[in-house]
Amino acid sequence: MSGDDTERKRCPRRDPAGLFRPGHVVKICAPMVRYSKLAFRTLVRRYGCELCYTPMIVAADFVRSAKARDSEFTTNKGDNPLIVQFAAKEAQVLCDAARIVCPFANGIDLNCGCPQRWAMAEGYGACLINKPELVQDMVRHVRNQIDNPTFSVSIKIRIHEDLKRTVDLCKKAEATGVSWITVHGRNIEERHQPVHYDAIKVIKESVSIPIVANGDIKTLKDAENVHHLTGADGVMVARGLLANPAMFAGYEETPLRCIQDWVDIALEHGTPFTCFHHHLMYMMERITSKQEKRVFNVLSSTSAVLDYLNDHYGV
Repeated sequence: MSGDDTERKRCPRRDPAGLFRPGHVVKICAPMVRYSKLAFRTLVRRYGCELCYTPMIVAADFVRSAKARDSEFTTNKGDNPLIVQFAAKEAQVLCDAARIVCPFANGIDLNCGCPQRWAMAEGYGACLINKPELVQDMVRHVRNQIDNPTFSVSIKIRIHEDLKRTVDLCKKAEATGVSWITVHGRNIEERHQPVHYDAIKVIKESVSIPIVANGDIKTLKDAENVHHLTGADGVMVARGLLANPAMFAGYEETPLRCIQDWVDIALEHGTPFTCFHHHLMYMMERITSKQEKRVFNVLSSTSAVLDYLNDHYGV
């Protein structure tokens, strides 16, 4: 875990559950493999994002390996409030991982929604929605062993074909002390099908804890519409923020100021070229022509990218 550990321990950590309040919709950056790392979290926080998640980290590897901890989890004083998302299938392993990050983060999230084959085969991710007692056990263990009362424990789920099973899962998680639940409104088999916002509404009406809606939110207007459709207390965005990190600030497309901010932040953080370049490809998707994309997307060095941005956009 790189960064100044002493500085991070001094950093006042807010209770993320306090973000959820009547009449307010919390704006959240989703956990994204390779993408929702410190530099990108720094960027979206400048443009109205209130809560950020790390990419999913396999808890067992994190606990076992110092190398995994150093490569998977980086934060700093301004990276706050922060939720660390873990893939886990054993209560004590999740507890051990939570204990390690507790001084540097505001909470953990248990991934119960990843539908990738490798995760399901290992007993992680979306297969956990079929094991509500195991989810309860993991949440209970963290609650019992982490003595910081403001440290949140949340879960992120997909829905069942039979929504009654999802409501049962959510009620059991609520009874065990989960802080909030993020609901991706698709089942395990669905990828690009329409999101079942009606299902999120039913879940919201069935529990008393905050519910976060996730799935196909690409603009601030989408976020507002989903809130009205579901009654959700927050919205979590993935691809919409990749395409426009300033969307929560109300921009319809990525402003040049945001591109400049990304360049500055990425260079300051020593972001690897591939990640630096891929973020720009996403951010510039809506503001570049096909011909421009053909040129920009094959650039192979930071200097070439900087020259292109300066020549074409004055960035």
